[in-house]
Amino acid sequence: MALYNTIKGFNVQIVSSDPSNPIEGQIWYNTTSNLLKGYANVVSNSFAAGGNLPAAKYAGVGTGTQTAALFFSGGPPPQGTNTTLSYDGSAWTSLPATMNTARRYAAGNGTQTASLAFGGDRDPPSASNASESYNGTSWTNTPTLNTGRYGLMSAKSGTSTAALAFAGDIDTPTGDQTATESWNGSSWTNVNSLNTARRNGGGAGTQTAALCYSGTVRPGFTPVVATESWNGTSWTTVPGGNVNTFVTGFASFGTQGAAFKAGGYNGSAGVGATELWNGSTWTSNPTGLATARYNNPGAGVQTAGLVIGGIIDPGALTNTEEWTGTALATRTITVS
Repeated sequence: MALYNTIKGFNVQIVSSDPSNPIEGQIWYNTTSNLLKGYANVVSNSFAAGGNLPAAKYAGVGTGTQTAALFFSGGPPPQGTNTTLSYDGSAWTSLPATMNTARRYAAGNGTQTASLAFGGDRDPPSASNASESYNGTSWTNTPTLNTGRYGLMSAKSGTSTAALAFAGDIDTPTGDQTATESWNGSSWTNVNSLNTARRNGGGAGTQTAALCYSGTVRPGFTPVVATESWNGTSWTTVPGGNVNTFVTGFASFGTQGAAFKAGGYNGSAGVGATELWNGSTWTSNPTGLATARYNNPGAGVQTAGLVIGGIIDPGALTNTEEWTGTALATRTITVS
């Protein structure tokens, strides 16, 4: 039988207390508890059914967490809606608060009680520069974006007072955008642009540490597979950071080092594909959505999120799927 030190190149650590900052795969023997322990995955990546929306919706915005989420705007009707819904981890509730500008294909970030919405469009397509904030009770118009657009992305873990808006479409033959704007709680400021124009892609992270991935450009649904990282000043294309499955209009959320994407449109139909980002590469998850869909917003983090509504031809969906991602924890190792 092979010994641990011949496989890993070192002996099992003997310690009196568990390490404060272990790494994945680390093993040690705790002399206080007399237990062999390791740091490893404790849950599997999977989806489960969540509460249904009161009405079918697509191309809206999700913010917050898996157990305290907000969902606003989106279609139908064709011009988009101004409705706001809250989620408590099991059911959606329609709130009396309505947005000042009805729209779809907008972007946003924040929490269930403090969110920001910006951009979007109405039908016929009309790129909007509208921006408004939610305080847990009502929506208030804020200073507008410098470039009105729809199908734009956001740093989904940002706050209502520190946001980042990027990419999108201004509805012209060459309207796909690289423009990036930063929000400081009182105004939008143009900052350095993306390297690759795109629309309807994914966004994650914060105002100073963001991620932009996938999307499309004209003509048609020409794929963009590159991932770009934002350091608070400029965007850098991540070497080897291409997504594995091209889709557009998918759920996205998470952080710069741990992002998520699920669902989307592959140019002909909605899909259930799921991918996870570890800071350098995308990994396809074998368990996809139970219901393939596109134009489906999301909310949460890589270990616990929501995929909300969307479209499965020929119509919009009401169902929500709850994502439970891989988490690392200290585990007791037993042998027999």
